[in-house]
Amino acid sequence: MTPTRTFRVVRVVLLLAFAAYFFVPLLAMLDFSTQARGSAEGRTWDNWQFMVTDEDLRSSIVSSLLLALFTVVLMVVLLVPTMVWVRLRVPRARGLVEFLCLLPLTIPALVIVVGISNVYSWVTYLLGDSPLVLTFAYVVLVLPYSYRAIDAALSAIDVATLSEAARSLGAGWLTVIVRIVLPNITGGVLGAAFITVALVMGEYVFASLLHFDTLPVAMAAIYKSNPPAAMAAALASMAFVAVLLVGLTFLSRDRHRHDQGAS
Repeated sequence: MTPTRTFRVVRVVLLLAFAAYFFVPLLAMLDFSTQARGSAEGRTWDNWQFMVTDEDLRSSIVSSLLLALFTVVLMVVLLVPTMVWVRLRVPRARGLVEFLCLLPLTIPALVIVVGISNVYSWVTYLLGDSPLVLTFAYVVLVLPYSYRAIDAALSAIDVATLSEAARSLGAGWLTVIVRIVLPNITGGVLGAAFITVALVMGEYVFASLLHFDTLPVAMAAIYKSNPPAAMAAALASMAFVAVLLVGLTFLSRDRHRHDQGAS
């Protein structure tokens, strides 16, 4: 057997092993979620319909989706202008900004929740007790991962030259960030957005200890009385995040091809 053929065989074996490692648990979850409750036999999709028919679970799904959207928007609005401004005006502060953004990664989520619980009593008093107020806490939680993705994208372009060229043509700072810098770091922003959505959809500690009903909290509560329905909700959440990942991949490819065609 030639080395090339051996390499192909090994690659196929590794791919099959990876597929089994990834898909077998998902198939087991699907099998469990379609089991009939009680003494009934056979398969049923009632557990999947439960996500739509149960008002509490449906509202928690909507809350988690809105939380993911608001967290992504607030993260981009805070990080992108700040990182561009630091690179252009105060490059010596990059280390400090990086330290502050990566700091939540070194502190356990439980400690952060305990530290901000008193602050959130005022937040809920002023803004109401909607789960959407978790947006502020989730932005802190996703800062380390979002910062790395956006910083890598900014490092791949010459921000100073692009901004100086735009400014020399009369563009304001808002135009520079929105129409010049942001289109050139779309891949990094999309990567940060995907990581943010994945973390928000699966975050449990913040929501549980601050007493907000999000999807993970609702699934944990439903699992005690209806495990198959909770498993169906978990599998649906994973499928949603996987679809986002596939969409991000295609968007990145299209963007890369468009850039190559323009060049």
